[in-house]
Amino acid sequence: MNAVFSNLDLYWVGFRTTLGLAVFAGLIALALGTLLAAMRVSPVPPLRWLGTAYVELVRNTPLTVVFFFFVFVAPQVDIVVPFFASAVAALSVYTAAFVCEAVRSGINSVGVGQAEAARSVGLTFPQVLGHVVLPQAVRSVVPPLVNVLIALAKNTSVAGGFFVAELFGVGKRLTNAYSTDVLAVLIGVALCYLVITIPAGALANRVERRVAVAR
Repeated sequence: MNAVFSNLDLYWVGFRTTLGLAVFAGLIALALGTLLAAMRVSPVPPLRWLGTAYVELVRNTPLTVVFFFFVFVAPQVDIVVPFFASAVAALSVYTAAFVCEAVRSGINSVGVGQAEAARSVGLTFPQVLGHVVLPQAVRSVVPPLVNVLIALAKNTSVAGGFFVAELFGVGKRLTNAYSTDVLAVLIGVALCYLVITIPAGALANRVERRVAVAR
């Protein structure tokens, strides 16, 4: 375990970077995914087609390919940003597709009569969605959304292969330096991920219980 305790500073850097990636990409993915879900249930056909095309294309593309595009292809068209920002963009774009499907499933679980009643009193589609449907849909999408965000936290490990010093990158660096202590290094990395994912799951369970009571 000497490799772990003598490099706690590196673990801390990797932990902060991983947490930053997860938080920033998670917030962007939630916003973008909700917008995509609204497009997928929109009464305007071109919006539905665009939302469907995005989800099907991104969801069926490996995350590594998405990273490759943002890190190596984007600079070829003069889009040059720090590697951390490229990683956030790749994770956000990829995760938004899964957020969209989770939110859409929640929207579809709301009774059709709710939307029809709202439209009958003169509410527009954005008003129906924002004031009537989404508040009810949130109750059923908490568990799947948390699963998506936990998967996002673990997917940040891909950034380690694209010049971002997150936990996986730190682990790779330490395993090269301490070839006889690989297991301890990997256990240290795994524990850091658990520090992020377990509290997220516990928070989700608490939110889900409160929503169930409110229901």
